[in-house]
This record gives sequence, C-alpha cells and structure tokens, in this order.
Amino acid sequence: MAQENAAGDEGVTLVLGGARSGKSRYAESLVTGRPQPWVYIATAEARDDEMAARIAAHRARRAAGWQTMEAPHELPEALRAAPPEAAVLVDCLTLWLSNVMDAKFNIDKLTQRLEEALGGRTGMTVLVSNEVGLSIVPDNALARSFRDAQGVLNQRLAARARRVVLMVAGQPLTVKGTS
Repeated sequence: MAQENAAGDEGVTLVLGGARSGKSRYAESLVTGRPQPWVYIATAEARDDEMAARIAAHRARRAAGWQTMEAPHELPEALRAAPPEAAVLVDCLTLWLSNVMDAKFNIDKLTQRLEEALGGRTGMTVLVSNEVGLSIVPDNALARSFRDAQGVLNQRLAARARRVVLMVAGQPLTVKGTS
C-alpha cells in the first residue's frame, strides 16, 4: 500500500527517466518555480574527466541563487542539514546508490534513513532517479544487483512521494499525483 509523505503540503516529487530524458532540467524547473532558498544536493563524484565535464555542465546550466551541498554518501544527513522549508533538489539517486554500493554500505539501512529524513522536511523536495529496468537484463551479477537495488529504491520512494513524473524525450508524464 502506498505510504503518504509526512512532509508539508509541498511534499516529495520523484522524477524518473532514462539517460538524457530531461530529468534534471525538469526537476530544476520545479524547484526554481518556488521561492528561494533553493538547495541542490549533488551526489556525483568526478572520478574521471567525462564525469567532471558533466558536473560542470550541470553547474553552468543552473540559475544564480542555488546553494549546493555535496553528498555522495551522506544523503540523509544532507537533507537534514538543508533548511526544512527550502525547496531541495537531489540529483541524483542513481549516482548515490552506485556510490553507496561501491562503498559497501547497507543499502536498506541507508534507504530507511533517507525516508526518515524526507519525512522530516516541510519544503518541496524533488528527487531525480534513473528508471533502469526498461532495458535488457545485464550480463553480470554486479549490474543485475544494481538494477534490482535501483528498482527497489525507486519503488520505496515513489510509494512515499506525493507526485511521480516519468520523463520521456524531454516530456513529463505524470504517473502519480497531479501536474
């Protein structure tokens, strides 16, 4: 059964989609449509030049006025540290999950802490995540484990979100809630 988010009337919005589907740009527009402060919680780590370039492109695209927090592992703590009434964007849960799997953290325990942190927020919280289960079955155990963990994480957060949006070719499709 779906669990309602305990956060204030803004609640949690989960934005899902494939690579280059427009998830981040759409999520940013949801946050910037609210009064400041706007908090961007970044989960990416620049482990190579290509990822560093992606991070730089995201930073350059954002309007002035964003406060950035980096949380490659400590996402629940970052959410708790953000002003409770602020509009917050977490980009993205897929990279966060990859980071915590790589570090061999207990994913279920961290997800529970993430859900608790979300429940304590009163301002809008927008979560960006990849929908990774629409493709072929990966050919190795690690990739299958990641795909399965991402699916479970997305389901848990969608259950508590007030709104779920699936991005396809830059177009938002409301899956749950109202537009």
